[in-house]
Amino acid sequence: MNRRQVMGTLGAGGIAMLAAGTASAAQRDQGAHGEHFDMCAKACADCQIECQSCNHHCAQLLVDGQKQHLQTMKLCADCGDICAAAANIVARHGALSATICESCAKACDECGKACEKFPDDKHMKACAEECKKCAKACREMMKHAGAHHAEEK
Repeated sequence: MNRRQVMGTLGAGGIAMLAAGTASAAQRDQGAHGEHFDMCAKACADCQIECQSCNHHCAQLLVDGQKQHLQTMKLCADCGDICAAAANIVARHGALSATICESCAKACDECGKACEKFPDDKHMKACAEECKKCAKACREMMKHAGAHHAEEK
């Protein structure tokens, strides 16, 4: 594992801790909609970790000559970055939570579909499953984001 991968993994762990801790405190302070932010931030952080792992896996497959994994490698990297941003913004109940979650759900849809094309590969399958969970959590949170921000005004 190279330095960049270690830093990415450590960063993902920090995001997950931030998402869990910040959203839980915000949930107590911000009413009924806080639980959706909490669940979404955690799902985004979990998906970011899985996408980064799958990105590394795809890179190794490319090195081994399996060129069909170039697209999934790129999608996993992009999806992981979007999920990380979503986890951060949603964890702090940011004003752009719904905006980033809309993008995150779309990125997860695309990444998940690409990874599903390799159902016999455990890394690809795990990534596709996390992407589905994350997209679902983002869409659920988006339903509540407007009501949450209306309560703050």
